Amino acid sequence: MQSPKDSSATLIEEVLPDGLVVLRCPSTGGFWLERSHYDDWRASHQEAIASISEIVNQLGTIDAIPAGEDSRAALCPATGRFLIRARVDTRSPFYVERSPEGGNFWIDQGEWEVLTQLGLQMQLDILFSPEWQAKLRDYQQIERQKQATIDKLGADLARQVFELAEALREHPQGDFGVAYLMQQFDRANV
Repeated sequence: MQSPKDSSATLIEEVLPDGLVVLRCPSTGGFWLERSHYDDWRASHQEAIASISEIVNQLGTIDAIPAGEDSRAALCPATGRFLIRARVDTRSPFYVERSPEGGNFWIDQGEWEVLTQLGLQMQLDILFSPEWQAKLRDYQQIERQKQATIDKLGADLARQVFELAEALREHPQGDFGVAYLMQQFDRANV
């Protein structure tokens, strides 16, 4: 089987230190992960699934350097069709690719380590889910808003605002409190 990123290279079977069987490209260092091997490996590993908030908190701390081949479109070595790409938004984003027919994955060199660090190694398929991508963008937006609030108000006042927001959200009449605060700001501008 030929490499999706270097058509002159033949993939070589290899077993990763954690027991996952892959087909490695000797020229790029990336590997082809067949669905059956991935499913068997996941079934034999009982690792916790990372939550979206845990993943978002990790994304901003990882400074992955995408492989040179990451920018290239790739063809499925089994079918010859283009692989679907899913963006992973670390500080320097990279893409994981998947075969639309068999659900096999192409992982460029260095990406598996980052996916493992993020807690995504057990749930690669969610990267390709529009619902998960939308949730990820929502969580990232919330984190940016929190950071902007801290930057504008300072850490102490921002913490108080976050606590008040949580208390109002949990209270059955919390919307009344929010309306009161808005009214106070409107009055201050009169």
